[in-house]
Amino acid sequence: MSVQDKIIEIIAEQALLEPSDISLDDTLESLGVDSLALVESIFAIEEAFDISVPFNANDPTASDFDITSVKSIIRAVEKLVADQKT
Repeated sequence: MSVQDKIIEIIAEQALLEPSDISLDDTLESLGVDSLALVESIFAIEEAFDISVPFNANDPTASDFDITSVKSIIRAVEKLVADQKT
């Protein structure tokens, strides 16, 4: 499973949607992902990819981890996974 497919699966689970209902340009807000579901998504992403996501749930804007769209989350995770391999 690709990074993109796994991220979409995780977000879909938290948003109570089917993965096919999610597009790369969707925002978490537009998908109905609240702050608790966001934190649970971050934990699931960390576990799925064995990475540490630099995300501060108390101040999301202070993080380098871009959560503005599904696409930005995928790119951020791909970068973290690549950085971990080097």
